[in-house]
Amino acid sequence: MNKSVKLLASCLILFSTPLVADDNDNNNQQISVQKENAFKQWVSNFKKDAVSNGITTSTFDTAFENVQLNSRVIKADNKQAEFSREIWDYLDTATSPKRIANGKENLSDYLNLLREIQFKYQVDAEVILAIWGLESSYGKRMGDINIIEALATLAFDGRREKFGKQQLLEALSIIQRGDITPDKMMGSWAGAMGHTQFIPTSYQAYAQDFTGDGKRNVWDPLDPSDALASTANYLAEFGWTNNQPWGIEVNLPENFNYRNADLEVKATPARWSELGLKTITGGKIPNYGEGSVFLPAGAKGPAFIVFNNFFVIKRYNNANSYAMAVGHLSDRILGGKSFHIEWPRGPGALKFNEKVELQNLLNQLGYDVGEADGIIGPNSIAAIRKFQISVGLIPDGMSNKDLLLKMRASN
Repeated sequence: MNKSVKLLASCLILFSTPLVADDNDNNNQQISVQKENAFKQWVSNFKKDAVSNGITTSTFDTAFENVQLNSRVIKADNKQAEFSREIWDYLDTATSPKRIANGKENLSDYLNLLREIQFKYQVDAEVILAIWGLESSYGKRMGDINIIEALATLAFDGRREKFGKQQLLEALSIIQRGDITPDKMMGSWAGAMGHTQFIPTSYQAYAQDFTGDGKRNVWDPLDPSDALASTANYLAEFGWTNNQPWGIEVNLPENFNYRNADLEVKATPARWSELGLKTITGGKIPNYGEGSVFLPAGAKGPAFIVFNNFFVIKRYNNANSYAMAVGHLSDRILGGKSFHIEWPRGPGALKFNEKVELQNLLNQLGYDVGEADGIIGPNSIAAIRKFQISVGLIPDGMSNKDLLLKMRASN
């Protein structure tokens, strides 16, 4: 089992339009009879694979009783986001006053449990709470789709065939072990389950029976103990450092070399201090180990030094915005304040097709980013920096409409 596998869109059920059926949304309204028949044949063929992998026929038949091809899953999997969200818009939702208040309330309600979990796994309680808050609104939105149906649909429909089959076999194994019954194995369209949205492979590798009842019940609506302990165990396994912040807001010197604002560039706090960086109050950078300068909104927005735990959170969900949201929400739950430097709010976010255009332009200008997939990752950011340097801009790697206009003019 690949222990590093983790669903990258695990927080999807919170930060997109909920895929809740209404009275006019019949699951099969967009699925032809031919496709339904093909799905039934696929299930029959997959049963042979499952049995050869140790799943009993009784477990399989029980799990697949009433399972159908799910049009909601197909629609969600094929949906392409039309607009990107600026980091401040994302954080406005992720760290909303309501989510912060609910986090404080849950900290009080589950204080003894969280202390026990923190003591055992050496993972800060407020971070576990923050992940819980982001993933399922503290257990209020754990997903309403049968996991077997969701994963079978993904495996059959093609684009996620390998992922769907792997996760489906593990889901059947979880049922066979007796942790949960098929009718209660509910979650998101992409196969994430429970209070903190584990996919089956991650569940198998990290889920904990913290209550000691013989089951790793991450779904229990009345008792999140196993789910919260499982999350703590996951973070601990990937190197969490207890009592270390995810990051701190800093002031950059006027002569700062923006090529150093890169998550791949790490230095000690002493070295950053030598280069002129200070805390937001003007002090020396505390010694929390090596860190990287992170500019989520480019040179015009707040600046941070992020430490090891920021990267550990990214093992849970490999997105900078997610890691920052978890870190900031955890700070706010403990009474921390918002950021000192204001976000550069305003128009400028690129639509998906504009991101693809930007990547194509970078390739045409000789800055190789690979396939233009609309995902502005490390290769694209590095290429953007090179272009910015070539035209005399601050090389902060920020992509926006102004940059796209300059690239169009340069092509």
